[in-house]
Amino acid sequence: MFRPEVKRTHTASGFAILELIFHAAVRNVRKSHGNAVVGLLMAIVQSVLMVAIMVFMFDILGLRGNAVRGDFVLYIMSGVFNFATHSKTLSAVSKSDGPTSAMMKHSPMNTIVAIAAAALGALYLQTLSAGCILFFYHTLWTPVYIHEPVKVAGMYLLSWASGVGVGMVFKAATPWQPELFGILTSIYARANMIFSGKMFLANATPTTILSMYTWNPLFHTIDQTRGHMFENYHPHYSNIAYPITVTCILIIIGLMGENFTRKHASASWNARR
Repeated sequence: MFRPEVKRTHTASGFAILELIFHAAVRNVRKSHGNAVVGLLMAIVQSVLMVAIMVFMFDILGLRGNAVRGDFVLYIMSGVFNFATHSKTLSAVSKSDGPTSAMMKHSPMNTIVAIAAAALGALYLQTLSAGCILFFYHTLWTPVYIHEPVKVAGMYLLSWASGVGVGMVFKAATPWQPELFGILTSIYARANMIFSGKMFLANATPTTILSMYTWNPLFHTIDQTRGHMFENYHPHYSNIAYPITVTCILIIIGLMGENFTRKHASASWNARR
């Protein structure tokens, strides 16, 4: 309040915003656990458990033959890492600080910075945990070979971006009816356990069943990831244009909804609830 105003160029203002996002992202990462190492270990353990459960389920149900030819564990990881990044980002963005949060009382802070920080914090944790798992799997178990690693990373980032888009829509709508949209957020997250397509190969699935999955952008990114990861798999029922288009539309809707909600937000909204 008593800080003198300093005129900045557009470049200096941009770097100041980036610095603010960085510090807010660090705060979001440290908020999950006071010890950064323990927080990372918890993220790694969650991903390892998901991979182990999937491998166990495929063994019990005898579905290994339906997987792509290649490293079976890497096939499981391709679905789990994209799914976990999408889900964690969705949760982080939808629960990020809103316009009535105490953090918004500090003048440089705003909801866009809070959303960006939450999204980057989730991406950092999931990427670091995925990298650690792949490193230990490569060194302790078997060498990891990825056919097109750059394109695999691109699909991973697209899974993250789609989580940002969905999370922004839920974040903008939640203040108007917290109970309803809280339930819808949970339903979407649970439905993605099945409709993300991480448990089966799209090319080996009947087209009558695929119609239940093709609406989901995460289904396309996971299937395209496997196409770039394994040289003997070529996706026929997914594409890259659909998740990019849906993600851009969701982010635009989320920004419009967040701007409208911010203008009408009040600290007394929850007084009757």
